[in-house]
Parts: sequence; structure tokens; C-alpha cells
Amino acid sequence: MANVLIFIDNPGAALKKSSLELLTLGRSLGETAVAVNGELSSDVSAAFAEYGVSSVYRPSARDLDDYLVAPKAAYLTAAAQAAGATTVLLDNSPEGKEIAARLGIRLSAGVITDVVAVDQDGTAHKSVLAGSYNTAAKTTTPVSVLTVKANNVTPEPAAAPTAPESVTLDVPADSTSAAARITAREQKVASGRPDLTDARIVVAGGRGVDGDFGPVEQLADALGAAVGASRAATDAGWISHDAQVGQTGKTVSPQLYISAGISGAIQQKAGMQTAKVIVAVNKDAESPVFEIADFGIIGDLFDVLPQATEEIKKRKG
Repeated sequence: MANVLIFIDNPGAALKKSSLELLTLGRSLGETAVAVNGELSSDVSAAFAEYGVSSVYRPSARDLDDYLVAPKAAYLTAAAQAAGATTVLLDNSPEGKEIAARLGIRLSAGVITDVVAVDQDGTAHKSVLAGSYNTAAKTTTPVSVLTVKANNVTPEPAAAPTAPESVTLDVPADSTSAAARITAREQKVASGRPDLTDARIVVAGGRGVDGDFGPVEQLADALGAAVGASRAATDAGWISHDAQVGQTGKTVSPQLYISAGISGAIQQKAGMQTAKVIVAVNKDAESPVFEIADFGIIGDLFDVLPQATEEIKKRKG
């Protein structure tokens, strides 16, 4: 029986890097099983084998996405019990955190969110208080539920591939889980850029763009990066709210975070301070963002960003 269960929701045609990170982290902690919701492509199945997964659980019900998170939590509870898991790993998305909370109640398990690393003994490391402190925590319950931030583990296939066992689980049904049903969805227009929370590079703009995200988007496209924004920029309607990074937005942990025209207030720091390298561009030399930046450029973003974009394009040929 696997002692680590990993939840991958709607993997699509191929696994995202963040999912491969979870598989790699899980394997470092013990034998891994995966609970999948959604269709399972041949490429995804091959990736599970390549990353050493021993079992793949699938729900008998195919309508979990027609409801809010409660049925997924019920399914994951059944999968954890079937696998005999002592550790459950989920992504650190808002939905992942909500499922983790419900799972913690169902399994009487300790829950730790915003995890960036896990030791062999189960000690979880996380960044707290807007990145001002690093903490180590360990649950005292038989089962631990951890949500893991992306871009903190290097994906590595197993030394030898496996042949995962496929298991179908009945999803426990109750009136509470199905009390709220999704009645409509609207497809988001694809930008062609990486997902913000998974991106290795993020270029973010704030109040300093003054409504013009053109230089930010052009630099992001040259770098193959995602586009982020401060709350001031999203509240002004200059960019969609799903691009917001910060305490009330998304938390990102890229290898490179470029902040353009953002003051670096505590709310923004909370969403990006765990980035490996932070580059700040701001014409205010007293801006708080320079206190956390690894590299700072005092200048107008409308001068600096286009020059950087052109130089990157030249170097890429």
C-alpha cells in the first residue's frame, strides 16, 4: 500500500510541471499513489509510470466537476483510506486548500498549507508573514495533508519506471456534498502564456503602468513568462483580476519575478516574496520594493522594459 497520495485534478493531455513536482516530492517521502479526477490520457498514464507511481485511483462518478469541492473531498478521503496513505499532497491553489481543509476534517488529519519543502520525517517548511520568516511544522496526527507551492521542486523521473495498478473507487454520496451544483461555465480566452501560479518567470505591473500593460506583456512574451499585476492595477480595470498577485490574489514562487511600477507594499510581498530572484523597476528610489529585490533598477518602466525586451530578442536571435 502507498503511504503518499497525490491528488491531480483534471490533468489534461499532459501533466503540468507542478504535477510532476508533486510526484517527485511524493516519491522522496515513500511509495506513491495518485488520485485523479477527469480524463486520463495515454501521455499522463505514461508519466505516472515514468515517475514511479504504484497505483492510480479514479472515481466511479464522472460528474465531480459539476459540483463545488465537497464531492472531491469525499472522493479523496476514500482514496486516502484505500491507499493507507499517511501523507496527502495537493497543489497550493485556492481550491486545493479548500479540499485540504475538508479532507483534514474527514480524516482527522493535520493540515499544512503553503509548503515549499518536506523533509524525510514529514517536517514541512513554509514561508510565512509575507516571507519575513521561514518556519518548520510537523503534524501530530497519523495522517498529514499538505498543499505544496509550485516551482520549489525539480521534477525527476524515477530510476526505474513502474506499471501502476488502476483502481476505481465509489464516491461516498451525501446530500451535503451535492447541495450546491455548478450551473454554467464560461471558457477563459487562452493567452498562450504560462499559467501564473506555475510559471518559472513572472513579469508583473502595478500602478506605475498607468493603464498601459503593453511593455509588461511584450517583455513577458520575449521571456516566455506569465503576466501578473498588483491589486491597484486590477482594481483599476487595466487587467483581469485573475492576474493579481498578493495577499488577496495569487501566490507565486517563480525562479524570476520582475516587478515593474509596483511599490512593494506588504500585500504584494505576501504573494511573491518566495521567488528565487526578484528584479524591481521603479522610478521612486524610496520604493519599499527595493528592500526585497535582488536587483533594482531606478528608472521609468516605459524606458527600461522596452530596452530589456529588445536585448532579449537580439540574444535569442
